[in-house]
Amino acid sequence: MTVPQTMTAVQITTHGGLEALQVLNVPTPEPAPGEVLVRVAAAAVNNTDLWTREGAYGLPGDPDALAGWRGAMEFPRIQGADVAGTVVALGAGCAPQLMGTRVVVDPAIYDGDGADANPVGLMGSERDGGYAQYVTAPADRVHDVTDSPLDDDQLAALPTSYGTALGMIERGGVRAGDTVLVTGASGGVGLALVQLARARGATVLAVSSSGKLEQVRQAGAHHIIDRADSVPEQVEQLAPAGVDVALDVVAGELLEEGLAHLAEGGRWVVAGALGGYGITVDIRRLYLHNIRLLGSSMHTPRHFELLMEIARRGEVRPVVAEAHPLVDAAVAQERLGRRSHVGKIVLHP
Repeated sequence: MTVPQTMTAVQITTHGGLEALQVLNVPTPEPAPGEVLVRVAAAAVNNTDLWTREGAYGLPGDPDALAGWRGAMEFPRIQGADVAGTVVALGAGCAPQLMGTRVVVDPAIYDGDGADANPVGLMGSERDGGYAQYVTAPADRVHDVTDSPLDDDQLAALPTSYGTALGMIERGGVRAGDTVLVTGASGGVGLALVQLARARGATVLAVSSSGKLEQVRQAGAHHIIDRADSVPEQVEQLAPAGVDVALDVVAGELLEEGLAHLAEGGRWVVAGALGGYGITVDIRRLYLHNIRLLGSSMHTPRHFELLMEIARRGEVRPVVAEAHPLVDAAVAQERLGRRSHVGKIVLHP
């Protein structure tokens, strides 16, 4: 196919509110050596997009500083970490068989080439992302999903939310038969945790708000905990022997109170701080009961390949709540910020 010289994209030139999102006609990027050009079929919207736009990540030693996912950003920047699409052009050195492949892009920028490398940057923050008709990506970060039964919207829902969720599950050592507590279960990562932990054979206790409980149950939770009531009391009733692994995107008071409800040798994995990042922990609880408190930032290359294997087999089917045209990216981000939906919001270029 002929790739046009220009494309529609949504970019930011500064941190700010929804008004910072600009719909523009910009030059179509050309793939550098070792890169491919992907025609975007669907791009999912994430909290990372909102917080990057707002500059809400802070800096080490200065939590109130305006910054992107991993530090001060370069502008202008096309937003969007999650992309599903088709490879339509190859940079020098790329395998010819990649042309025409249906792919999902791993959005992480890693600190090395190994399977367990750590993410130190993110598409849409440290490099241009998928709020566009076309996006470039390293050839070794596009994954062939040609035979997946998932549609484009479902595939686009996977990278950030499901990648983050699988990273938490892997780092927490979730096994079949474990009792797992999931906080923020109606959000993008939370719902992914419910589905992936259920698929692994764990018993899932999911914390959510009262208006979304049934949808979380339909996604695969075995037991629902209404956060409007005492969460610790409900956990104790449902898991009197304790929780093996807590998968937490909320933190705050829930973490402070919840550590007491882990089983011996339990693991509490944190990948978010929606409930607050300043907490007090009784260290005695950790060492007397061999508790592990783990931070988990997205995924490794190995985790992402596991996720793509799950996608190829269709073992989980992401819930897509809404789809909007690319030019309505501000509407989509506003909807995400309201948190009145269950599932992913996607954009169609």
